[in-house]
Amino acid sequence: AGRRAAEWIRPLPQAPTPGPIGNWLLRDLPETIETATASLDPQDCDRMDPDSVMVDGTGGIDEETRSALAAVPCAVQDALWLTPDQQIRLVAVASLIIGAARLLAEDPGTAITTGELSRIWDLVDHAIG
Repeated sequence: AGRRAAEWIRPLPQAPTPGPIGNWLLRDLPETIETATASLDPQDCDRMDPDSVMVDGTGGIDEETRSALAAVPCAVQDALWLTPDQQIRLVAVASLIIGAARLLAEDPGTAITTGELSRIWDLVDHAIG
C-alpha cells in the first residue's frame, strides 16, 4: 500500500514555481511513505521495561518519519496548485499510515488478526484510487 501511495503521489502536478513545499510533497513525501510502511514492526509495541515503567511503542516508525507524516496537513494547505481532492487524499494517506503504526504499537495481535490493519490498507487504496 505504501508503494502504491508513493506511486500515486509522484505524478501529481508540479508547483508552478519551484519551492520547498512542492519539492517536499512530490519527492520527499513518497519516499517517507515508502520508508514508513516498510518499517512497520508489530514487535515495537507498548510494553513495560525491566523497571516496570511503561514504554510507548512506535509500531516501527521513527520520530523523524512520524513528524514528516504529521506535517502533511500543514504542507498541503500551501500547495495551492493541487486540487482540494488531491490535498485531502494526501492528508488521508499520511494519517492512515500514522494510524497503522499506532494500531501496531497499541495491540499488534488484534490489529493483525481482526483485519484492522488490512482495512487501513484498503482505505489507503481507496484514498489514492
